[in-house]
Amino acid sequence: MTPVGTPGRRVRAATAGIAVTALALTACGGGDDGGSGGGGGDGDALIIGTTDRIVTLDPAGSYDNGSFTVMNQVYPFLLNTPLGSPEPEPDIAETAEFTSPTQYTVTLKDGLTFANGHELTSSDVKFSFDRMVAINDPNGPASLLYNLASVDAPDDTTVVFNLTNPDDQIFPQILTSNVGPIIDEEVFDPEALTPDQEIVDANAFAGPYTITSYEQNDLVSYEANPDYQGLLGQPATSAINVRYYAEASNLKLDIEEGAVDVAFRSLTAADIDDLRGNEDVEVVDGPGGEIRYITFNFNTQPYGATTPEADPAKALAVRQAVAHLIDRQELADQVYRGTYTPLYSYVPEGLTGAITPLQDLYGDGQGGPDADKAAQALQAAGVQTPVQLSLQYSNDHYGPSSGDEYALIKDQLESTGLFQVDLQTTEWTQYSEQRTADVYPAYQLGWFPDYSDADTYLTPFFLTENFLGNHYSNQQVNDLILQQASTPDPAARQALIEQIQQLVAADLSTVPYLQGAQVAVVRTGVTGAEDTLDASFKFRYGALSRG
Repeated sequence: MTPVGTPGRRVRAATAGIAVTALALTACGGGDDGGSGGGGGDGDALIIGTTDRIVTLDPAGSYDNGSFTVMNQVYPFLLNTPLGSPEPEPDIAETAEFTSPTQYTVTLKDGLTFANGHELTSSDVKFSFDRMVAINDPNGPASLLYNLASVDAPDDTTVVFNLTNPDDQIFPQILTSNVGPIIDEEVFDPEALTPDQEIVDANAFAGPYTITSYEQNDLVSYEANPDYQGLLGQPATSAINVRYYAEASNLKLDIEEGAVDVAFRSLTAADIDDLRGNEDVEVVDGPGGEIRYITFNFNTQPYGATTPEADPAKALAVRQAVAHLIDRQELADQVYRGTYTPLYSYVPEGLTGAITPLQDLYGDGQGGPDADKAAQALQAAGVQTPVQLSLQYSNDHYGPSSGDEYALIKDQLESTGLFQVDLQTTEWTQYSEQRTADVYPAYQLGWFPDYSDADTYLTPFFLTENFLGNHYSNQQVNDLILQQASTPDPAARQALIEQIQQLVAADLSTVPYLQGAQVAVVRTGVTGAEDTLDASFKFRYGALSRG
């Protein structure tokens, strides 16, 4: 890339010896032992506990909720969503608008800097998006930029996004998503992922907070960034410590005893029920949007394209049989006690375009399973039973109930005699690498929306070049996804979204089965959780305060 402006215009701030917040680490626990101890050791900092995991702080290398939660605190975005609203507004941008059907032009605010003193200009913005596309990490979100042809930076404060398809209804939302963090081109490697500690040591942040101490998936400490000039304003709390727990039971104990102020992602449904009766805490519920689904690898699933017995018709019959046998209501009731509800759609209930093709096409037609239809689908395709199915789930990423969830799915499939399931589990850091390397024939994933629109449940999954990397390709689906994204008429766009779901329901590259709400547990006196648990699905630490 060609830098914008005068060569040598930047002043490189010293990055060695970044000050760290004083912490009583021995009082914090966290990490592998699951966290323990009293909150008093953390002084005036607000303490948040989570069982989530950070894959990387580099936006190009992660497309998961745990990593993106950190990014939302420390990186700036051109557009963002204010608390309480899913609608994009300028963040570090002064203005943002379509200046032609295929050009989206952003003007930056004057005088922007990173916390290390480096200027933040259009050159950094162009670098951020060019790099995202160039690296195209299999676990990254680059697939969201499917409509981006190029980025221009004609001067220090102007960025022009040149789009392939005109009238893109989604692009402003995409700028608020996982591909949207603006990074420091003087710190990040243009061709490869940059290690977390290098990012932290370089203080390469310009969001509401900076990271002052970083122990990945153990303890991360934040301080408010006084130079942040974005939409969200200055945080309500100047210091935040986030503890990472291996066991949800320890997180529950610490929120009960006051060792943490906020517990967010993920407690068991039983723990949440129990905490609703605790007068020292408040359970705060937010709008739903999370979904759970089984993903099939079209190469390695039974009868997949690269297996010795490859047969597309038999492979489809296997997927159909699974769809016929999943008992969503049983999963919702027995495992999640109503904190999740059955999902029969690719677009969750409540969003424009949501329909229920999975209920119409599979099971008993009323939402329940149907073993006879599963058997008929397999028999008609000539599939011998029981089908040997390897099924994988993550034991540390989607909450502590995943083991019960997939044990029940295994039982639902095997109880008919139609399947023999080899159920395996892997920790998330390894899981996220292996799932895109064709290691798992069928596996668990969950999804948190990038933005509040049906497109976020279609584009990442079903474009030919998609985030799943499961070798699914349907040109008609691909074309319709691109068409709906550039259709300004709401009724016409809704019809396209519905048509896409009917097609992918017939192909079954994934089988969605549950939809969940956002839940946080806070100590009495902690405010702001109700403000950040909104339809943007971004958990902003800056909204939280104690007393």
